[in-house]
Amino acid sequence: MNALVIGILLPLVGTMMGSAFVFFMKKEIPDRLQKTLLGFASGVMVAASVWSLLIPSIDMAGENVVPAAMGFMAGIAFLLLIDELTPHLHVGAQKAEGPKSRLSRTMMLALAVTIHNLPEGMAVGVVFAGEAQGLTLSAALAVAIGIALQNIPEGAIISMPMHAEGNSRMKSFLIGTLSGVVEPVGSVAILLLAGVLGVALPYLLAFAAGAMMYVVVEELIPETAQGHHTNLSTIGFALGFVLMMVMDVLLG
Repeated sequence: MNALVIGILLPLVGTMMGSAFVFFMKKEIPDRLQKTLLGFASGVMVAASVWSLLIPSIDMAGENVVPAAMGFMAGIAFLLLIDELTPHLHVGAQKAEGPKSRLSRTMMLALAVTIHNLPEGMAVGVVFAGEAQGLTLSAALAVAIGIALQNIPEGAIISMPMHAEGNSRMKSFLIGTLSGVVEPVGSVAILLLAGVLGVALPYLLAFAAGAMMYVVVEELIPETAQGHHTNLSTIGFALGFVLMMVMDVLLG
């Protein structure tokens, strides 16, 4: 199995591993641990957006920031549009977002997670596509590994609340895992698009960064700021950010 296939599948494996926590934990994830894990995921995504996506985008454009700025804003707008058009329910929320729907709470929870995972798959696809224009294979693998690591706690944060909603452990695991399938799909879609529009790669790198940052600002950070133990979220963010930054520099 070559490095490209491994890189595309790694984030899904991380989601599966995290979703499997539902078989080993009898109760909901402790609030302290959940806040730390959400902060960690946020830190990884922010660092990946900056070091692995935005900076390479600017470098590829010859220090021209226009492609990075336009791509970043397009990524934000794309996720905002999907958020508005898709009925979904965030973990811990009582009221669904998006258009009115008769979908079950379980399905809307799954849709929320799917929206969340899409930009991560896009990010993996675009960094592997960047190999043809100067990005190294090790740098691309660093992004895939970083996203897989932050998908482990995210998978647990998905499957455990779904089990608490009344779903069986197996159903909660399968829904959590299936929500991560969008990541390799997003990776392949970006790879195909980059193959057709090679000159657009700086825009695509920044697009993925904008989409990931939207998820962090719209979903993860608000969740970490609610209730108690918010200082643990900050510590988790710092750990995730530094880990991703170090991986990108050492492997890049």
